[in-house]
Amino acid sequence: MTAMASTWLDGFGDWAWPGGPNPAVDVGPATWVPSTPLMAVEAAPLHPRVAAPRVSTLPRPLRLARLVLLLAVAGATFALSNRFIFSRTVPASHAVTTPLLLPAVLTNPFSTAPALPAHETASVPEAPAPAVPVVLTRYSAGGEVAQLTFASAALRHRDRFLVYLPPHYATSQTRYPVIYLLHGDRQPASSFVRLGVPQALGALISSHAINPVIAVMLQGGGAPADWENGWSGNYYSYVGEVQQLVDRSLRTVASRSGRAIAGYSMGGFGAMNIALTQLRDYSVVESWEGQFTSLAPKLAADRRLLHELPLQAFVWGGAQDRTVDSALDAPWAAELRAAGAHARSAVYPGAHAFGPIETHLRAMLSFAARALRS
Repeated sequence: MTAMASTWLDGFGDWAWPGGPNPAVDVGPATWVPSTPLMAVEAAPLHPRVAAPRVSTLPRPLRLARLVLLLAVAGATFALSNRFIFSRTVPASHAVTTPLLLPAVLTNPFSTAPALPAHETASVPEAPAPAVPVVLTRYSAGGEVAQLTFASAALRHRDRFLVYLPPHYATSQTRYPVIYLLHGDRQPASSFVRLGVPQALGALISSHAINPVIAVMLQGGGAPADWENGWSGNYYSYVGEVQQLVDRSLRTVASRSGRAIAGYSMGGFGAMNIALTQLRDYSVVESWEGQFTSLAPKLAADRRLLHELPLQAFVWGGAQDRTVDSALDAPWAAELRAAGAHARSAVYPGAHAFGPIETHLRAMLSFAARALRS
């Protein structure tokens, strides 16, 4: 599969990605680098016939006394410093804040723990405490959008994300499958609300086209960097953290057969990456206008497991997309099928924009919901 660079051009808060050319990139040195090398300034040589002035010094006995005094002061300072550093108690005024060290399972909850001898047990940190959903909007067709707030250990700050709860959720005891949704670069979780996810799910459920589902719209910040752990935040770990929180806070089908993950643009790459890396947690994956650079090795590593854990996949892009190459969707779906997954692909009219997503939203949500098991 031909590799291509990630060139996400999602516009913050806008309803269509820019269709123009890529922004200009400096090809020369950074602005702080001088355009010409700095010239070395040589000292003027002394006239050969004029000797350099002699620097006056203290008499030798006084110089020795000064050296002894300086050594004594240095020794006393070193002794006092050692006494402070190695003492068992540290004065409150000199207290040092220890950097927060997160448990390995939280910093990378998707990593496979090493096998332990029979007499040892793994120390698994507690999942996030349950959060209470706060309803923000109710829809006439049924269903509501709520907000969950929690202290994220992966992101190291309080985080909020959105959930769609199906009709009669508050009055029933039913457990529902979940579709996790990842947004694109510089877009908020609310972009899924503005795209019409609640209305689309409400219409599909009320017409009995699909069984009721929960949709979780994650908030990856301004630039979640392919939804991986990196300089902008531990967003790969954050997805696993949210999954644990949702299963503890809502009535979900807390198993692989009850989870799907999807996303648009950069979120499409993130969804595919997480599904392949966490094959034991997700049975359905979709990528809307996404790309799959660098995922071939992960797919190859999943070949044996894909025959044991079937994966339903759908990838699509726009025919006029100039941000990612939609021509790679069909070959990628073929690679998924060759590895053992059940994959389909499509290329629809349109550019790298929200319009095509709105047009095909119901079909994509229907595909995911029908593949899930209640």
